[in-house]
Amino acid sequence: MSTSSPPDESASTANTELQWGRVLLCGGTDWPRLGRKDRGGSKKAQEPANVGPDLLEPYILRSLSNVKVTSVHTSCAGCQVVALDADGAAWLFGRNDRGVLGVAGVEFISESVPMRLTAQELGAPKGTWFVHAACGRNHTLLVGSGGQLWSAGANPLGQCGHPPCPEIPAFKLVQGLKHGGVKEHVVKAAAGTTFSIVATASGKVFAFGSGEHGQLGNGRTGEHIVSAGKTAFDVESEPILVKGLEGKKITKVACGQQHSIALGSDGVVYVWGYNGYCRLGLGDQKNVLIPKPVPQFASPNELTTGADVTAGPSNSVVVDKQGMYWMAGKWKTTGDGSSGQPYSTFRYMPDIMGCKVTHVACGGVTHWALAPDEDDSVMTIAFGQAASNGELGLGPDEIKSATKPIRHQPLIGIDVFQIAAGQNTTFFLAKPNEKLSDLPRHPVDLDSPEECIVCNTEDNDTPLLACDKCDHPYHTKCLDPPLDAVPEGEWFCPECEETPGGPVGPEGVKAASAIAAKRKASKKAEVEEEEEESGPASKAGQKRKAPAAKSKTAASKRRK
Repeated sequence: MSTSSPPDESASTANTELQWGRVLLCGGTDWPRLGRKDRGGSKKAQEPANVGPDLLEPYILRSLSNVKVTSVHTSCAGCQVVALDADGAAWLFGRNDRGVLGVAGVEFISESVPMRLTAQELGAPKGTWFVHAACGRNHTLLVGSGGQLWSAGANPLGQCGHPPCPEIPAFKLVQGLKHGGVKEHVVKAAAGTTFSIVATASGKVFAFGSGEHGQLGNGRTGEHIVSAGKTAFDVESEPILVKGLEGKKITKVACGQQHSIALGSDGVVYVWGYNGYCRLGLGDQKNVLIPKPVPQFASPNELTTGADVTAGPSNSVVVDKQGMYWMAGKWKTTGDGSSGQPYSTFRYMPDIMGCKVTHVACGGVTHWALAPDEDDSVMTIAFGQAASNGELGLGPDEIKSATKPIRHQPLIGIDVFQIAAGQNTTFFLAKPNEKLSDLPRHPVDLDSPEECIVCNTEDNDTPLLACDKCDHPYHTKCLDPPLDAVPEGEWFCPECEETPGGPVGPEGVKAASAIAAKRKASKKAEVEEEEEESGPASKAGQKRKAPAAKSKTAASKRRK
């Protein structure tokens, strides 16, 4: 769940009002291999891989630790991530299959070297910023403050909103979002495995991609025979209006792998697409080709209508205006709620029925909720079976899975306000506070020097500060201007202040240079292709203790 300011002439002015926080993560970070099984005997399985660790508790992501992030977006079926900051820029990292992160020739982008992207780099007018994003399995959507929509990644079925082709290797503007000859202003997006959904400022919903299971909401699948024993389905590469929502104003959309759920301004919840395991919550398993309202959230009683919606791979979640959490479909692997016993209609979760839920998220096998605690702090609730990569982040000495909702102990006292749950990794946005600063940082060890990097000495009479991002130590007297005392709260060294979101560690700097070269080459090839087709392209368009490796003298000075 993210908030965004309305279009304005000044991106920086508009975005200063946004709620921002620091990015935390838990779960898998081995992007190329997450969720994949090695096939014995294959060449790829025998090759050494850049294995990232499984983080079994929430860590502060160092690379973005001094970036004011306003929203994080990922997919329950994918392993790529988009973080939007208060300046309207996007930071991208994770698996890069088929150019899903908008750069070709790179297998993945490390979380320690996130790639920064602005709307202007995509040809948008000055003052345009990113307000929303969506991730599918292998494609990504970015929404601009001017109502623009860009896409990149796999596109064999038109899921990027462009004529079918193997992939869109760099973010490209999606055309054709019009109704009645009037261009629609996109504000929200969602993506599944082979399709995409966008909502506009007027409340309309458009879809594009494969219509195999009715997920385009146009009333048909278009199934037809293409050769002996082989069938195909409608592919809509140009955005089409989703039917059955005429006269309704849709305020939020969400996608599972092959189904969609939408929330109207009146609180009515609509579902359509693939209905295996009763994931649409309508009491049966028939696919729905045109959006249907869910009866229990269409009551005249406003308190029982919807306030928030989200979707997992094979389930849907609704939070009503009382803050009650409702689930439909298959949400675990055994027992009640599994493939043999899915929730055929939306059912409340007894373990959290007393909580006033304010935000929800679903990952590959995880489920999350935020609710106010008795002391007015934020309670983070988590559950999920078969969370083998530690994506629940319950702690290194705790269980990895939880079949029932439980309070997330490592996040007690952490003011989380948004959760983005991926296929094997979970991301949190939290407001800075003393408790947050006590969390471990990822990566843990940067092999930073033990002496002040300005004077290269250990002055026993001067406090030594460690940067909250790079861990480099500084004497307070060596800073410009010098500090009289150790500051409270977060502190970042001058170098990190100058480069928010910059790469972490020597290896990160090296990787960042390689990615920059790839982007430059990709951009050049794109421009050349456009010029070949249509001539030259138009411009329109807190205080922290030093790490354990630090000297005991320096650490003792800090406690004085």
